[in-house]
Amino acid sequence: MLRVLFFARLREQLGCESLELASEPGIDSIAALRAALSERGPVWKEALADANLLAAVNKSLAEPGTPLVSGDEVAFFPPVTGG
Repeated sequence: MLRVLFFARLREQLGCESLELASEPGIDSIAALRAALSERGPVWKEALADANLLAAVNKSLAEPGTPLVSGDEVAFFPPVTGG
């Protein structure tokens, strides 16, 4: 099982704060998870297509190739700016 969290404008776009997905053999990286979630419909595809979207696995920043295993918590969020 993967726990997936969405933050900021991404959460608003998707109308979804979090979801749990059964671990599937093909969903073994951040890139694969993004691709699978993008298949949920046009809104998901548009929101997850943002090239600046960041991801974290178990609260550590992750790259598209970062591997995923059952029990991981994945967060997607837009870039954050500060002042």
